[in-house]
Amino acid sequence: MTTFRYLTAGESHGPGLTVIVEGIPAGLEVTEEYIEKQMSRRQKGYGSGGRMKIEKDRADIRAGVRHGISLGSPIAMWIENRDFVNWTDAMSITPVDDDVDKKVYTKVVPGHADFPGALKYVQHDLRNVLERSSARETAARVAAASIARRLLEEIGIYIHSRAVATGDQDGRDVATSDVDWDAVEASEVRASDPDADTRFKAAIDKSKADRTTIGGVFEVVAFGAPVGLGSHVHWDRKLDGRLAQAMMSINAVKGVEIGTGFANTQKPGREVQDVIVPDPSDRRKFRHLTNSSGGIEGGMSNGQPIVVNVAIKPIATMTNPLPSVDINTGEVVEAAYNRSDICQVARACPVGEAMMALVLVEAMLEKFGGDSLDEIKRNYDGYIESHQEFGNP
Repeated sequence: MTTFRYLTAGESHGPGLTVIVEGIPAGLEVTEEYIEKQMSRRQKGYGSGGRMKIEKDRADIRAGVRHGISLGSPIAMWIENRDFVNWTDAMSITPVDDDVDKKVYTKVVPGHADFPGALKYVQHDLRNVLERSSARETAARVAAASIARRLLEEIGIYIHSRAVATGDQDGRDVATSDVDWDAVEASEVRASDPDADTRFKAAIDKSKADRTTIGGVFEVVAFGAPVGLGSHVHWDRKLDGRLAQAMMSINAVKGVEIGTGFANTQKPGREVQDVIVPDPSDRRKFRHLTNSSGGIEGGMSNGQPIVVNVAIKPIATMTNPLPSVDINTGEVVEAAYNRSDICQVARACPVGEAMMALVLVEAMLEKFGGDSLDEIKRNYDGYIESHQEFGNP
């Protein structure tokens, strides 16, 4: 069995981010241009903060690829933080003099990682927590997932995302199956119709005028996944559980829904279960009439689109800060403010796609793993052919 894993390292204002991806088979075409294209999508979005004007993310491949083809060994990448030139002393790896501005941070931001992190790691400078807990780290995840996406594409799995709500504005009028994904890419708020685009932008503008922030819900969809990714035999192998954990790991995410999970609780069972009918034209030999379960049943993919909805709260840092405390003195103060997004829903969409890709490629390699791309494709094709044994009266 081929084991897939990835690691990231680095701080928000440090020299850069390091990424290591292990388990990619030999023979996969990998280019820095493809990775850069995916990473640039994370930097777009209406309501983005000033950091995006500084960074232009690009991952330099340092190992594991030769002449544009993966070697089967770990792939290493480096992402430079351009803003580091403004933080060379404050984020220096070596000791600095006491008179250097270390940009010490002591004012807690409610809703951020700095309070529990400071107490957990006994840090009197909150910067030692917030530098790693920053969403800047998701740039490294997107880089890792770009390689995972390339492998998934080789067996026909493609991932998309859209914003379906911003604040109290809902934009789910267009069904997932009817979305024009090119139009979503063209929308600054990743809306799937012009009306939602207008309403989402207006909600963000109002939040900015009110000097606060705004959250929302985004949808991530994987098309082309075969039946049988994941497993029912142990809790930690269930695909929906793995996807939920992955999505919950994204900064500010507080809720995950598979398919129409929450709406299903208000309907009778006969309106929720996805009825299956014979269909010789389908490669599974069967077809579901609906997809309330979001493409996952019993912890396994069922061949339908895998649909995950993700709730992301408003960003904790606001231009009109909340009351808070100083972590060292206990003095009541105004929470600190650093530049940040007003709304991160659109920018979170590519991160959600990344987490979907990372989970699916791990499950795919568990099922069809091999040391080379050709071996994986043979394993995959043989499995799909085995479905022909079913559904014959």
